[in-house]
Amino acid sequence: MKIIVAIAFLLILGSLGSALFFLMKDKGKSNRTVKALAMRVGFSIALFILILLAYRLGYIQPTGIR
Repeated sequence: MKIIVAIAFLLILGSLGSALFFLMKDKGKSNRTVKALAMRVGFSIALFILILLAYRLGYIQPTGIR
């Protein structure tokens, strides 16, 4: 589960980096930045749903505050 979450975070950061690259390169003349940011939002929502599903299925357990 930790590997899947780490991969999802890398996808989110990669999408954010590509959005920054497209923003600097295209100077607002194309919609590639918007698509990259939309993908980032989609990856974030998918990660959130994955964590909720893993909790419900018992793959992860809360540890509490120590």
